Amino acid sequence: MSDSAFTPRVFSGIKPSGGLTLGNYLGAIKRWVDMQGPDFETIYCVVDLHAITVWQDPADLKRSTHEVAAALLASGIDPEKSVLFNQSQVPGHAELGWLFNCVARVGWMNRMTQFKDKAGKNTEKVSLGLYAYPSLMAADILLYHATHVPVGEDQKQHVELTRDIAAKFNHDYGVEFFPVTTPVIEGPAMRVMNLRDGSKKMSKSGESDMERINMLDDADTIAKKFKKARTDPEGLPSDVAGLKDRPEARNLVDIYAGLADTTAEAVLGDFGGAGWGTFKPALAELAVEKLAPISDEMKRLLDAPDEIDALLAKGAEKAEAIAEPILERTFEIMGFVRSRR
Repeated sequence: MSDSAFTPRVFSGIKPSGGLTLGNYLGAIKRWVDMQGPDFETIYCVVDLHAITVWQDPADLKRSTHEVAAALLASGIDPEKSVLFNQSQVPGHAELGWLFNCVARVGWMNRMTQFKDKAGKNTEKVSLGLYAYPSLMAADILLYHATHVPVGEDQKQHVELTRDIAAKFNHDYGVEFFPVTTPVIEGPAMRVMNLRDGSKKMSKSGESDMERINMLDDADTIAKKFKKARTDPEGLPSDVAGLKDRPEARNLVDIYAGLADTTAEAVLGDFGGAGWGTFKPALAELAVEKLAPISDEMKRLLDAPDEIDALLAKGAEKAEAIAEPILERTFEIMGFVRSRR
């Protein structure tokens, strides 16, 4: 394997923390589906090792892992087109994660804003894993020599850290072994907001279930939530500038655009001047059309966990076949004795 020959390859992962929402679908999953095709090899992972940076009930972790896998499959991740697996079934993630712990600098980790946000004032009491997990995230990506990572804006810093780790490794060992990964940040509804408060991100942990669209919601529930979503007294403007300082309106327009594979400008071209009594039923109809079949298939898969497990096992075998020579070459570059084969 040439150290500088990088196949165009996408890697991304989603943590099994339960309660997937429309935000997960539009912000990540739908984009992953769209990236399947001739331009990239696509590798998608349920990152269960990341989940345990905070304590997980074992039964909940297993259930959430199945739920994420079911969501990916139901949304259109095709195991024949993509590699789909759960992280803990490929030991190379943890092994390369340790090697990168020894490449990354403490100062880099101290700049990670997500650790500060999650740890809050309890930095002395959180797990070491929560502090160090960005280097494991770098390992997730670079274990496959991934060249592109679709991420939300809040994860861009972690891809930048991945680039720093790759650059330092290559410099320290005089090689061009790891690619400098490119974050892919695009799409009309990257940050889906709360249906009751457009200033807050849609979250599984919100106070009211009416704030969010869950990926397991049925058609009637989806329609009801959109029809009851908070708006404002004004109708829809004819251009995007008219959405300024109207967070709820902007959110619903962006969601429509994301579901319809179009832009906010195009949505307003069709609905500009209309009232919410026209737009919200149209949005509800579109959401039911796109999301209800996913919900139905997720429920079918969750009733057949053996089917999910079999697909994850096959995916893990494919993932390991890509990862193993990259990991072995990493050990070789670093000078480890690898006489056992």
